[in-house]
Amino acid sequence: MRRSKGYQDLDENAKELRQPVVSMPPPQEIEMASVSVVPDDTFTVTQAVNALGFGWFQVKLSLFTGLCWMADSMEMTILSILSPALHCEWNISKYQQALTTTVVFMGMMLSSTFWGNISDRYGRKTALSMCGVLLFYYGLLSAIAPNFLWLLFLRGLVGFAIGCVPQSVTLYAEFLPTKQRAKCVVLLDCFWALGACLEVAVALVVMPTLGVHWLLAISTIPLLIFAIICPWLPESARFHVASGQPDKALATLEKIAQDNGRPMLLGRLVCDDSVGIGQRGRLKHLLIPHLRNTSLLLWVIWMSCAFCYYGLVLMTTELFETGPSGSEEACAADCRPLQTTDYMDLLWTTLAEFPGIFATIFIIEKFGRKRTMAIQFLIFALCVCLLIYNTNRTFLTCVLFLARGIIAGLFQAAYVYTPEVYPTALRSTAVGACSGVARLGAMVTPYVAQVLLKNSIVIATGVYSFAAILAAMACLALPIETKGREMRDTITATG
Repeated sequence: MRRSKGYQDLDENAKELRQPVVSMPPPQEIEMASVSVVPDDTFTVTQAVNALGFGWFQVKLSLFTGLCWMADSMEMTILSILSPALHCEWNISKYQQALTTTVVFMGMMLSSTFWGNISDRYGRKTALSMCGVLLFYYGLLSAIAPNFLWLLFLRGLVGFAIGCVPQSVTLYAEFLPTKQRAKCVVLLDCFWALGACLEVAVALVVMPTLGVHWLLAISTIPLLIFAIICPWLPESARFHVASGQPDKALATLEKIAQDNGRPMLLGRLVCDDSVGIGQRGRLKHLLIPHLRNTSLLLWVIWMSCAFCYYGLVLMTTELFETGPSGSEEACAADCRPLQTTDYMDLLWTTLAEFPGIFATIFIIEKFGRKRTMAIQFLIFALCVCLLIYNTNRTFLTCVLFLARGIIAGLFQAAYVYTPEVYPTALRSTAVGACSGVARLGAMVTPYVAQVLLKNSIVIATGVYSFAAILAAMACLALPIETKGREMRDTITATG
């Protein structure tokens, strides 16, 4: 049977095969022997991705995207180790320790919408390729920073490059069938948790002997590997259709069919809707009437997610570093390096992300995205309140374990919901904007987790509990539940 790129009419043999279809009810897709035929001789990217299913193509993409997340996680986890180490090596104050974290998130905040715009205009693959190279380069330079100011500058540039990492979720989600999308995106957090555990394990070995600068250098190895494999990343078929390149989109879909061992759909590839948004990748379109409430509420949710997640990560080392009496030396020149027991407890709390991920997978399909996030925010608020009873190290470790699992799963639930609720033409811009707003919360959190915590643990935990409760209400107020909902290609299809 002859088919020219899926855009020419089928030959007479194909027409004969479709004769019985005329009298049948119009199903979503009809499979016959070795081909799948969609009514009216047309199909969309959504229909093609669902028909081709989950297979070897998605497995490879999971590994590529997961490596990106693992590298990002290592760069983030090192922040909780970097501050105490620099406190000992360069005698920096608590405010300067907080600044080493804040400057990374500032770079991420300033670059998130930039990378989202690049992704929507020039493609997800282009943005991620640039990100991989820059992240490795600036991360390696950070290892040889001669003084604190140079380190701040270079870590800020690392943050600027990290701002593109959320676009890997956009690329990944756009290749996933509707039924598997939520589970796969949440499972992607396993790579984040693996990266965090790996960073703690490397620090346990490297810090006592080689020091923090070698730790910074070794942590860039996954970044180098990701930068090398970027040329093999596929470009989003949805992006190609939305940008008027259907031939490339069809070639990508044919590659999926080949890798997954599935028959390619016959017919002409079309967009889900002929009405688009005009210009692609514009931030202002996130606030049009159809999307305004969703965007504003998601910004509150993402900001609270980052504020709570990174606050908990930083509080973990601070609470372990603080003595049993709850006090710590006031002089900046005095320091208490993290001990083996501190690293082991940090590793245990990091491992909590794995059960948190699997719990989220179960409840997100059962209760939906909105209620899952709301429930997790409320449980996190309760856990944080219990941190005031920090005199027992075992109890403290258990509470941190539970809270870390909850907030890790919650962050992934937000990553599931956001690409689902926005159309293709705005998806990367929306994820980038959410990520940028999230970094605003992450910029503030060091001054609560590392500065305010030393003055009053009650006030510090109260701030995190209030932020979590506020975000829980925002989750319930979201106008759209995306459970079982196909990803849309245009604004008009998102209502």
